[in-house]
Amino acid sequence: MSDIMRPIPFEELLNRIFSEYKNSQSIFGISEQVFFRKANNKTAKISGESCETVLGPAAGPHTQLAQNIVASYLCGGRFIELKTIQIMDTLEIEKPCIDAEDECYNTEWSSEYTVEKAADEYIKAWIILHLLEELFDLKKQDKRSFIFNMSVGYDLKGIQSPKVDNFINTMRDASINSQYQKYLDQINAFIKEE
Repeated sequence: MSDIMRPIPFEELLNRIFSEYKNSQSIFGISEQVFFRKANNKTAKISGESCETVLGPAAGPHTQLAQNIVASYLCGGRFIELKTIQIMDTLEIEKPCIDAEDECYNTEWSSEYTVEKAADEYIKAWIILHLLEELFDLKKQDKRSFIFNMSVGYDLKGIQSPKVDNFINTMRDASINSQYQKYLDQINAFIKEE
């Protein structure tokens, strides 16, 4: 198995999701019968935001791919911990970077994606989750049911860099990113075709 992750282009994600659903009433192998739908109206407040459950994937390489975020959402994940990004985003780290034979150590400063590529995956996931919430009635209230919890590191100088600052601003308001409007246009075109 390769340790290189390859993102799926946005239009292809839409095609995969809706083609699979049309053919088998599932998305990424998850049957519609088990799509998570909250039974009550209770929400959790976290840092001024609310979400329907406090469950979700822990930050890691898996949360850098839009399709994995979508899959976790469909299974009930509403608090999505995004993988930590950092200024040094093109390091080559020997894998695995955790060794537990005797004492554990973790080689940090690792990131599978560049900051820009990670932001792009998060924007794709953000848009798709909003779409799925509406199309499949996956939320109990009139507001979104999930939270993306971003993480930046690993030192103050890196966090204050223009690259990381741009990432933070993009995560706060994705509409400032050129890809955001492009993806909305692609969704509108996709919907008109269907």
